[in-house]
Amino acid sequence: MLQWLVEELGLWSWWIAGLLLLTLEMIIPGMFLVWFGVGALATGLLSLMFWGDGFWPWQVQFLAFAIFSVIAILIGRKLVSTDAARSDEPLLNQRTAGLVGRTATLEDPIREGRGRIQLDGTSWPVMGPDLPAGARVKVVSANKNDLTVDAA
Repeated sequence: MLQWLVEELGLWSWWIAGLLLLTLEMIIPGMFLVWFGVGALATGLLSLMFWGDGFWPWQVQFLAFAIFSVIAILIGRKLVSTDAARSDEPLLNQRTAGLVGRTATLEDPIREGRGRIQLDGTSWPVMGPDLPAGARVKVVSANKNDLTVDAA
């Protein structure tokens, strides 16, 4: 079937496939199909140059498509991961990590290593040395929803 498609549509098969994949990416977002669309368009560019030559059969075209797609995926991953690392709010989805270094007053005393504090209108369970209610504490670390505190 793939051989028929390439032979029937000619060099335009790669352009059609690339544009179709890019259109599907807009309908089904996820930054996945775009890289295959780029690979198909790059293969289409080579097809413009080599169509009709004996060394450009459909098998070589699919190999070129696979290679261009892998290269596009690798470059795309590097570009996307770089953007995520340069966020102006790196702790946006890590709420407890943003609490490290803050001070609060103990709402419930710390007994046997467990207590509660109130920060920004939210009550948080804490771990630390035994302290009475009302004592000032500083958040020294966060692991998921567990905050570790010391006396301030």
